[in-house]
Amino acid sequence: MKTFGGPAIFLDRDDINTDEIIPAKYLTEISKMALKPHLLEDLLLAGKPFDNQSEAMQKAQVVIARANFGCGSSREHAVWAFEVNGINVVVAQSFARIFRQNMFNCGILAIELAQEEIAALFAMTGRITVRVDISEGMLRAASDDPRQAELRFSFSLNLFDRDLVSAGGWLEFADKKY
Repeated sequence: MKTFGGPAIFLDRDDINTDEIIPAKYLTEISKMALKPHLLEDLLLAGKPFDNQSEAMQKAQVVIARANFGCGSSREHAVWAFEVNGINVVVAQSFARIFRQNMFNCGILAIELAQEEIAALFAMTGRITVRVDISEGMLRAASDDPRQAELRFSFSLNLFDRDLVSAGGWLEFADKKY
């Protein structure tokens, strides 16, 4: 079974759209790997450009954001850009429907948490590592700051989405199932 989690990066904004995740000018690329350096290159947080080449971003395997993540154009390229950058979990208050399903289809876990749970994650200090147990439906967030207690949140997935991400995405699921 695929494992989920790792170092987290925080994107403190609602309505992060697919054009900010991967700019439209890269949609003509013929390989997923060509998208890798351009993930989040047009993202603005608090009116300032996001540093998509930072050490924290390069190590991140988990993205934590606010509400309506992945809105805008329904393009699979946005999910592919996360995939080739090693992001295996995105946690948000809500997701655009098609974006969320594209994540599961590509084997990336989309976890929706309540607004107050997202706020608690954003209030954590230090470097945050997230571990997810999909069979248990539990997300654990721990800080390297010894004064911070580990946070635990339950979440639910329907059986089909859980099977998709456990298999590694739609193609792997279909290979095993059919």
